[in-house]
Amino acid sequence: MTSIQINEELRTYIEPLTSDELEALERSLLAEGCRDALVLWGDVLVDGHNRYAICTKHGIPFKTVQNPRFKSMDDVRLWMIENHLGRRSVSDFQRGVLALRKKEILEQRAREAQEQANALAAQAEAESSLPPANIEPVTIPNRQTLARAARLSSNTLGQIERIQKAAAPEVVRAVQSGEISINAAAAVAALPVDQQVSAAAEGRKALKELARQAREAKLRAKPTPEGEQTPEPPVEEIEDYPAEVLRLRELVKALTHERDALKKKVMQLTVALSEARRD
Repeated sequence: MTSIQINEELRTYIEPLTSDELEALERSLLAEGCRDALVLWGDVLVDGHNRYAICTKHGIPFKTVQNPRFKSMDDVRLWMIENHLGRRSVSDFQRGVLALRKKEILEQRAREAQEQANALAAQAEAESSLPPANIEPVTIPNRQTLARAARLSSNTLGQIERIQKAAAPEVVRAVQSGEISINAAAAVAALPVDQQVSAAAEGRKALKELARQAREAKLRAKPTPEGEQTPEPPVEEIEDYPAEVLRLRELVKALTHERDALKKKVMQLTVALSEARRD
């Protein structure tokens, strides 16, 4: 059997399983064995780090398979991203993180391809030779395409990007653990880091309160004339129509619930008034 090497970057590239998930995986492997082959690049383990550790611990047999499409570490990273985006157990926040990592890799490849094309063109011009064959450009998906591939709305992906860029590590850990929502973490990320750290130290309730204050401050910064509602974005400015339809459906659902509650209250008041008149 090939000696398997563990690359620490690849081992930690994907958000680790929780203790409960690890225990469940261990029970499954002990009961059913390791049915899925571990994926290798040469002797480097790419997929199946948790299974490999558990199988090695308990002496459970396992199989390995090579992926011949890997030509570089970026190929490996992109494969890992696509592989994990297809799994249901991955959280929304992690999906967004993986989608943004994919974007970074493709942007870097696009820059390198452009630099190579420029260098070859300059060399051809200097040598007065025929221009070189065109280098195939790297397509960089826009936010909407990235979001759909990650099964997120473009707005949520934008919030995750904001969290990655501006949130304190304590806030990132809170959203990773599910202590606060992506929406709340994005609101908190707009505030000074010392406020973020202080709220995170106090716990979930303080973070949620800080998020509420941040949203209210943002609304106050953009006041609307008295009696007017905040206008909806023009249709041509909506990036993600499916997400917008879902948002509107949820709004209709909430308004319908509010309407039904008011109708019930009116009926109760009517009955009470009728009984009072009879008395």
